[in-house]
Amino acid sequence: MAFHEIRFPDNISRGARGGPERRTQIVELASGDEERNGAWAGSRRRYDASYGVRRADDLAAVVAFFEARNGRLYGFRWKDWADYKSCLPSGQPAIGDQLIGVGDGETVEFQLAKSYASGAQSYSRPITKPVLGTSVIALDAVEQVAGWAVNTATGIVTFDTAPAEGVLVTAGFEFDVPVRFDTDQLDVTLDIERLGSITSIPLIEIKR
Repeated sequence: MAFHEIRFPDNISRGARGGPERRTQIVELASGDEERNGAWAGSRRRYDASYGVRRADDLAAVVAFFEARNGRLYGFRWKDWADYKSCLPSGQPAIGDQLIGVGDGETVEFQLAKSYASGAQSYSRPITKPVLGTSVIALDAVEQVAGWAVNTATGIVTFDTAPAEGVLVTAGFEFDVPVRFDTDQLDVTLDIERLGSITSIPLIEIKR
């Protein structure tokens, strides 16, 4: 996957719009009943960064970033200000935030993930772009200050020694979303006051 490990400017992404998308196939029967089928196992996020462009300098930064990514060719990191932590937005990442696995005495690699729960249902979202220096790991609620490493390009946590059977592996972290531009053209406007704007800057999450 062609990807640049660089984050879109935070000051512009903060004002963006977007969120998760699902694809559901719905067939309406003659009786009025419906049959619904989820075409995707997981969600995919879409954003529009144009809402974060407030001045001409922001516009110039977006154009430079777009050109350096060759339009849709290279992916990059995106901070979703509405959802970038393993915990609630008001909290700080902690060792017990997310269960990422259970030891079996053999497995040394565990994928970071974030669970979204409502009632009895939940969805586990793989986290592939943790932010450097923000991850904390625990085994059975005991923080591990050494003996492990996290790959910030994949979100895989690797232990020097496999956690024992039945041991709960938990984690806290901040993360980015891997995205790409969903267009090969930017529609840039400069008005009389030299204030820049871009009609739309569509971004779409890259799925592995």
